[in-house]
Amino acid sequence: MDIPTTHTSSGLELPVLGLGTWRMGERRADHTDEVRAIARGLDLGFRLIDTAEMYGSGGAERVVGDAIHGRRDDVILVTKVLPSNASRTGTITACERSLANLGVERIDVFLLHWQGRYPLEDTFAAFVELRDAGKIEGFGVSNFDTGEVREAERVLGDEVLTTNQVIYNLSRRGIEHDLIPYCQEHGVAVMAYSPLEQGRLDTTGALATVARRHDATQEQIALAWTLRLPGIVSIPKAARIAHVEANRRAVEITLTQQDLDELDAAFPPPAGPTPLEYL
Repeated sequence: MDIPTTHTSSGLELPVLGLGTWRMGERRADHTDEVRAIARGLDLGFRLIDTAEMYGSGGAERVVGDAIHGRRDDVILVTKVLPSNASRTGTITACERSLANLGVERIDVFLLHWQGRYPLEDTFAAFVELRDAGKIEGFGVSNFDTGEVREAERVLGDEVLTTNQVIYNLSRRGIEHDLIPYCQEHGVAVMAYSPLEQGRLDTTGALATVARRHDATQEQIALAWTLRLPGIVSIPKAARIAHVEANRRAVEITLTQQDLDELDAAFPPPAGPTPLEYL
């Protein structure tokens, strides 16, 4: 089964399951294994890879660059500029640095990692300049709550966001109240980072029960759960081949209403507006 895609207002089709790289590129001793894990993901049909200049101070981008060498056309690359670098000139410089780390001529989606001291007008002007120069194809934001997304859209005018990357998993569901509906309405993909809560989800109750019902692991069920809504892109990190292979099965699992009800009871949805959470 191919990994399905979700449409965005920018025109980009994003696979709903991708490869995250947070905490990669931090130790030279892990480089080969991390490269092999990403390369194995490409063999299995993963096409979206998310990284950032912050991860390993560029080390994760270099891991990705080595993994996709000779396979650039198979990949949708997402990376991020740090807020401290997000002035108009700083954003362009950061993009050039990321392009060099990745060993490519174009980034598919360039994100502002979170909002910092520089005006959005300056960062977005740089994004548009980079897009017009062919250095990036689309752009977006990360760690923006609903009001911040609205403000970003006001600043952008006729331009559109491709995605907003935020934390989302069974234990952190606050964005379901207003952020997800708003992004769905405006064609902004919600990219879910830490969909497995870094391995800290309670796996002794409903999650284990649902996993047994599907002959799956708890992690596969947790990933499948993030994909149950339209417009969600899930990007679990997997630095080992076995984890990549296990995560791939998540798109083949269809949760039943019984499954969803049991998971809701164990991991309740928000009762009202909830401040955006971060890691």
